[in-house]
Amino acid sequence: MKAFVTGAAGFIGSNVVDRLLEQGHSVTGIDNLSSGHPKFLEGARTSPRFRFIKADLMSKKTLERIVPRETNWVFHFAANADVRHGLKHPYRDLEQNTLATFNLLEAMRKLRVRNIVFSSTGSIYGESTMFPTPEDAPFPIQTSLYGASKLAAEGLISAYVEGFQFKALIFRFVSILGERYSHGHVFDFMKLLKRNPKVLPVLGNGKQTKSYLYIQDCVDAIFRAIKSRWPKPIQIINLGTHEHVTVNESIDVICEELGVAPRRRYAGGDRGWIGDSPFIFLDCRKMLRTGWKPRVNIRDAVRRTVNYLQSNPWLLSARN
Repeated sequence: MKAFVTGAAGFIGSNVVDRLLEQGHSVTGIDNLSSGHPKFLEGARTSPRFRFIKADLMSKKTLERIVPRETNWVFHFAANADVRHGLKHPYRDLEQNTLATFNLLEAMRKLRVRNIVFSSTGSIYGESTMFPTPEDAPFPIQTSLYGASKLAAEGLISAYVEGFQFKALIFRFVSILGERYSHGHVFDFMKLLKRNPKVLPVLGNGKQTKSYLYIQDCVDAIFRAIKSRWPKPIQIINLGTHEHVTVNESIDVICEELGVAPRRRYAGGDRGWIGDSPFIFLDCRKMLRTGWKPRVNIRDAVRRTVNYLQSNPWLLSARN
């Protein structure tokens, strides 16, 4: 396989790059390094089958030059994932999530590259009333610009599948944990505890409930889905686990691993910010029917994330 990976220096993208190289594939990776980290690609750069290009996705002409014509699969992970602060920079989600996806699809169309894996999000379900939430759940009102921009990108991809004979695997992820994790609740709590291990500010009431998935289980699912036979050229696939935890339960695991017992100072309310869904729990039976299943439970995924960040203190100090 010849693969093109966007967001190649990011959390999920770099892990996918490594897996592709381990399997003997050739990989071209692109990242503008606005949030990705070159260190995540140190291993990949030792392979003669890996090529890295520092660029972003906002120029269709640039993409037409750098996407190899013989690419078998595009893995599109580049995105603005700053859900919490989306309202402070509304254009960023549109630009980096929706318009960037359009530019990539146009480059693929002109180069006759037809297969794409897209990282969407469980956030597109807004505040669903169906739990676990299936892929065909009715859409409620969108609650975050991030979710809205990802849903718009899904719509573009589905139109290209219909109009230009693309094949697409769209994954609606829960939050992913594990090695190279560089943003999210575990990261934020560890930074806060590093600053003050005695008091921990917590957005909301700590009862927000989410499902999480370990990064290697996530990558396993992506490659299992590529090898699986699907009845239609576009598949929307929830990806998560059969369990969920509260924010308070995550904090328990983090504090246990760090050996601290801070007083928790709650901001109050049933969500951390506008657009933060109090409960995210996805129905993943479609993916489970392929024979895939997660091997790491949520608490162990949190532990592995904490241990990784402890072993890589530079990441907690890096600009994100």
